[in-house]
Amino acid sequence: MIVTIDGVAASGKSSVSGGVARALGVPYVSSGLLYRAATLLGLEAGLDLHDAPALLAHLRTHPLRLEPLAEGNRVWQDGRELTDELHSTRVDRGVSVVAVLPEVRAWVDAQLRALPSPFVAEGRDMGTNVFPHAGAKFYLTASPHIRAVRRAQERPEDVPAIEAALIRRDELDRVQSAPAPDAVVIDTGPLTLDGVIQTILAQLPEQVTSA
Repeated sequence: MIVTIDGVAASGKSSVSGGVARALGVPYVSSGLLYRAATLLGLEAGLDLHDAPALLAHLRTHPLRLEPLAEGNRVWQDGRELTDELHSTRVDRGVSVVAVLPEVRAWVDAQLRALPSPFVAEGRDMGTNVFPHAGAKFYLTASPHIRAVRRAQERPEDVPAIEAALIRRDELDRVQSAPAPDAVVIDTGPLTLDGVIQTILAQLPEQVTSA
């Protein structure tokens, strides 16, 4: 059983996916953390983030491991945990460059498809590309301003700057972040975190909840 939860940047995908996964008693998988980890390693190595062959060669010699858990994903490179370093401003600025590289997207997709189900998968193209046969698909959205206000509660940055960055990110992600035709689209703007989670749980098909 696989449930996909896609959406725009800062739409609450990770928090929602974690809540849905805990309710179902399964892990959740964050594809975004793999893109962020690839970006971090590229930055640390001084690579041009547009250079997909160099980035992939570095990933082959510095393999990443995603640890999917219901309470939160962790990313490791050998014995070093990268998780806490993946949500910095410099990684934010680089990850959109890395995430549009077809070669890197194929590398991330292969890591995700190798994971044993059941799980809840969150990202931008889980329902359209990575797991098109998922048992249930959801897509989260909200206005850039609402997302900026939420993110400002997590980082010491002002709302207008975050909102401008999110608008740029939306444009960069526009192609790969489109909802699947059979996804349930949820505007999280007027909902609390628990409200979004309960909305998804209420719309899961019986074969998913009983799996």
